[in-house]
Amino acid sequence: VQEDESPLNSNITAFALKAKVIYPINQKFRPLADGSSNPSLHENPKQAALPNQVMETSPSGSLGSLSQGDKEDCSSSTTIHSSASDDRFQARTFLRVTSFPEVLTCESFDVKLCLCSLLLKDVMLLDTELRREKHVIFIQVLKIYLTDFYHKKKITDDLFKKILLTQENDFEELQKQLDSRLQNTEMSGAHNSEYQTLEDLERKEREYSEHIIDNMEASWKQADKAQQFLLDQSKCSSAEASKITMDLTERMIAVEALLSESQDLCAMDIQERLFNWELIVRAVDSLKSYIPEECKCRLNIVSNILDHLTVKNNLSVRQKEELLTDLHKAFWEQLAHFSNECTQQSKDLILKQLEYRAKEREELKHRQIAEQGSLLSKTFQTEEFHDFLKAYQELIEKHHQKQWDLQEEEDWESAEAVTDLYKELRSKASHTLEELVKELFLQTLPAVTSLSVRECELLKEEWQENVLPQLEKWDTYYQRRWKLFQEQLLLEKELWLKEYALSAVIQKHLSETQEKMIQGVVSRVGGLSDESVNYILQKHKLLLCSVLRRVTLRSLGMAALARMRMARKKGLLQELREQHVLQRSSSHCHDEEQWQLLKAVESHILEEEEKLEEETQQTHLEFQQQLVNEIQEALNFLQQHMEQVIGQTLLQHARQKAAEKKSDDELDFKERLVETAVESVYGTHNNINRLVQNYYQQLGKITEGYEGKKRQQLKSLQAERGERSRLKKKQENEQALKEQLNKGLLDIRSAVHQRMLLQQRKILAQFELQQQIRLESLKQKILGLHQLQTELQNQLQEAERDFVTELAALARVPLTMKKQLSKRSEPTGEKTNPKRKSFQSPESEDKGDSHENIQEPPGETSGLYRDKSQSSHEREIEPRNNSKMLKKRGNR
Repeated sequence: VQEDESPLNSNITAFALKAKVIYPINQKFRPLADGSSNPSLHENPKQAALPNQVMETSPSGSLGSLSQGDKEDCSSSTTIHSSASDDRFQARTFLRVTSFPEVLTCESFDVKLCLCSLLLKDVMLLDTELRREKHVIFIQVLKIYLTDFYHKKKITDDLFKKILLTQENDFEELQKQLDSRLQNTEMSGAHNSEYQTLEDLERKEREYSEHIIDNMEASWKQADKAQQFLLDQSKCSSAEASKITMDLTERMIAVEALLSESQDLCAMDIQERLFNWELIVRAVDSLKSYIPEECKCRLNIVSNILDHLTVKNNLSVRQKEELLTDLHKAFWEQLAHFSNECTQQSKDLILKQLEYRAKEREELKHRQIAEQGSLLSKTFQTEEFHDFLKAYQELIEKHHQKQWDLQEEEDWESAEAVTDLYKELRSKASHTLEELVKELFLQTLPAVTSLSVRECELLKEEWQENVLPQLEKWDTYYQRRWKLFQEQLLLEKELWLKEYALSAVIQKHLSETQEKMIQGVVSRVGGLSDESVNYILQKHKLLLCSVLRRVTLRSLGMAALARMRMARKKGLLQELREQHVLQRSSSHCHDEEQWQLLKAVESHILEEEEKLEEETQQTHLEFQQQLVNEIQEALNFLQQHMEQVIGQTLLQHARQKAAEKKSDDELDFKERLVETAVESVYGTHNNINRLVQNYYQQLGKITEGYEGKKRQQLKSLQAERGERSRLKKKQENEQALKEQLNKGLLDIRSAVHQRMLLQQRKILAQFELQQQIRLESLKQKILGLHQLQTELQNQLQEAERDFVTELAALARVPLTMKKQLSKRSEPTGEKTNPKRKSFQSPESEDKGDSHENIQEPPGETSGLYRDKSQSSHEREIEPRNNSKMLKKRGNR
């Protein structure tokens, strides 16, 4: 026997050495020099192969080849950690799936990528749903206030419907714009609608986040516009408008808290569902891989029996090879046919179930829309807002739970259906192999050997007896692999929890920093009432809630993208780790050389784990930097919007102060002057028109001069701030370069965490520095604009005095009347005059509009002070109104 086997042995060994291939321990099937795959001839028939040693289907190779690579300049490490392979992985396409059942028919390599893409899809749908719910609640809040105004006869029924319809249309238009931009992003780069790459997915997620941030800013402006439109139509007093604005802000803060709570619960459910999906997919994949491995085990036993016959010279080597080749060919062709049928049946079954479930979801959606419409159609009073919010929350939670249960039922139903198909495939494969083996032992062997039929029947019975213990070993092997997979899944859950905790820390830091900043700004502005300060703080809190909710979802999406980017390397390393653990568990079958190989593999795995950990940290750091940039962009929008809010608050406060400063005697004098001028016979059409036109021209010149000086001052301040920022940035770069040179000699692996901390501190320091520069620029703007407004106020007062003097002279009204009225009002003290409706001339309206719409140079606080100068014109309202009445007198 040794002489017969030695030539073939030497040929296989020579081929293996020439190809630099070291085969796994006790592998049963090895390629020959001609490329064909036939059973090995130099296996010891008495030593059965362990199930965990037959791992040809493993994507990571074998322990033997890995250990050889470890010996040869650690070349195996480059297969896992390679920049070229990373680029190929980024550009590798994987199936674009829309639901979990579709993943059950994917290749095992694409499973994790497909599952994470489904998570990103669920996060996007959650964001869309929460945004829609926020708009629905806001419209309902407006409806509550409008109902109250309608009952108080402040608005008509037509106006009530018009306001609601206008706001609904405005928000729908915003959503359409967002949908259009998202559709363009989805279509860009989509060369194949069925497949996608990780690079395209990361780009789309980044662009999607940018669109959402832009839409968030537009929603803020739309909400403020709707609020102002509501107050204008209701014709409320200043005190009532302030109270309504504050109440509306506080109620929307309560809505944001509700949405944030719902978002956190849904995000945790989405993550938990991801792990459940992985368990289901792993169970189905284990069943798929178990079928060929079980058949290999049965075929190995047939090969061992034929080896015994060859040893006993009952069968020649050529006959044995031919019998095994025919058996393998017949069986594997039949199994491939069954597998193709099973795969097609799985796809057809899943497609049919998805169509049926789509109809169920559509029916459920219509029922839920009807229930929601029934709740929103009810009339709630202003004090019943919290009752409405509670009822709406319960309804939304009920709807979410029904949708979740339906989705979960669909997933389990599809998984069970696919599992049943593969169980049927396993049964077919076992039955087919048993028939082929029966034909081999009872028909073929008696014909080609001198064995009797009875001896061949005994060989078949021996094959059946040997199959059972081998299958038990395979069951034990798969149970161990399942346990290792569950342990690894628990570790991944812990990583997800850490990511969630990191997101919570970021939100807390942002909240505290922003709260401290807005309080500092309000304290620097000064002069505001407690109600105004409280409104600014609450408004800032409301907008910040939207930003923080966006940060939470973006953090979840980036964690999924980081996991997808590291999926290939983690998968390969996990496969190696599982094989190593299973090899060590069969220590009683290993000799000293095999133990040395296992130790080499263990050291190699530890080295790969260190490299993978470092790459994972670097990947997370990259995504964290991207998250910081997006947060900064959102905070810039928040700051710009708050500058406008503070500017409007200052304008309103200035108007109130100006109104309070108007004394009763001055108002009485102006009213008496207008009445006297209207009744006077000395005022003609021409001289009154000339007087009014001169006054308007003088106001226009004053306003134009003020605007020109303000633009020039803002330009100079902006240039000065840019120069200061450039110098600060240059100093920071020099300091960073020095730190980099000092830290350059540190070991890379040990300094990863330290570099992350330094990077975070650097970013925070830059943020604080930018805010300090902005505050300094704000102070300078306040001082400069205050001086310009004081000058403007003096000029307007002088123009008003000249106008009053000329009008008194024209109407022959002595100015001593003003002094007499003032003396008469001294004993009685200050009085509060009733409000009078002012009539503004078209020319004054045009000038006011032109004053409001003058474009300012770009700057951080231009919106804050754009309208502040209008407060100086309040004291000109009275003479303008008087001029209007006088012009009517002249026309008459």
